[in-house]
Amino acid sequence: MSKIHSEHVFTSESVSEGHPDKVCDQISDAILDACLNGDSESRVACETLVTTDLIVVSGEITTRTKVNWEEVARGVVDKIGYNDRTIGFSARDCKVMICVHGQSEHISQGVTAGAGLHKEQGAGDQGMMFGFATNETKELMPAPVIWAHKIVQELARLRKAFPNKYAYLRPDSKSQVSVRYKAGKPVKVETVVVSHQHGPAMKIAELKKLVKSVSEKIIPAQFMRGRVTYHVNPTGAFEIGGPHGDTGLTGRKIIVDTYGGVGSHGGGAFSGKDPSKVDRSAAYMCRYIAKNIVAAKLADKCEVQVAYAIGVAEPLSVNVDTYGTGIIPDDAKLEGIIRRVFDLRPSGIIRTLKLKHPKKNGWSYQATAAYGHFGRKQFPWEKTDKIEHLRKAAAKIIKKKR
Repeated sequence: MSKIHSEHVFTSESVSEGHPDKVCDQISDAILDACLNGDSESRVACETLVTTDLIVVSGEITTRTKVNWEEVARGVVDKIGYNDRTIGFSARDCKVMICVHGQSEHISQGVTAGAGLHKEQGAGDQGMMFGFATNETKELMPAPVIWAHKIVQELARLRKAFPNKYAYLRPDSKSQVSVRYKAGKPVKVETVVVSHQHGPAMKIAELKKLVKSVSEKIIPAQFMRGRVTYHVNPTGAFEIGGPHGDTGLTGRKIIVDTYGGVGSHGGGAFSGKDPSKVDRSAAYMCRYIAKNIVAAKLADKCEVQVAYAIGVAEPLSVNVDTYGTGIIPDDAKLEGIIRRVFDLRPSGIIRTLKLKHPKKNGWSYQATAAYGHFGRKQFPWEKTDKIEHLRKAAAKIIKKKR
């Protein structure tokens, strides 16, 4: 969002855990969790497809633990709430196809310490990854996307917590929030859009009332003053949804997963990938770095980019952009600080964020796979434990300039 001094409206969307693409992300990540819980050295690249009465799990998985792939997949679908055969997709009745084989030896030797051309563990692929943070919300996330996530997350919570009261709600839903900005800061919500799958007994007036109530609960009152436009199920009906309404695939919601279109994206998806894949782990590290920079008040907003070559440990480049909001005028100086404070080698990222042992540390990859990978404090890359390190390093640079 480069329009720091202009007035403009920015929109971001989210999708619920019942969206077909998110069903796939959650199955892929549940399989990753099962592998890592039994063998922390598992190598996983798991892709899932869902459609009417069918789940297909495929990919490259090398692990020393035994995982019942079908059982894991059905368990995810059941927890989401697809357990009624009459709506075209049911955990108990759908077919499950498993097409899994081991990781390529040529990839493996590049990411196993001492096995390839380099002694250290290298990156699992080439590419660039980004992380972003802004002080416009308490989560240090862009307002449109964090509010969009929370709306569909709360609707899902209500659907599960009060199944009789909200019996008309089904798992698939989407949200969208449009926010007016002035001088780079959010000032007002202009529009809220929610499309929610429902049963035949749903009354549109009841759903509109619910969406308005949830939105007003989620979004701070100062942003809801004046007229807010609501579009609730604007097509008129949304009974056919989930995998019966649309085929789902792992990795198709990369903007929903990150910052809602704010900042940049390297193009790599996250779900189903073990942490040797820098598409995932380095993107988490970039968020960790950017969030700590903003939390340390070194900038109002910050984007961090890293780039890797497959099999090589050290990043090829580190780039920082504070959009002119940094207390150090030259953003290039922050690159040196980042390299001193943070270990950007794949092994260092994995160790710092404890990415091989999620269960032991009280989180799961499956939990990341709906409602955004960023902005929720249970994940280790959301910690702000490097504030003092960054402040001290920045103080030395500022002192020298004086």
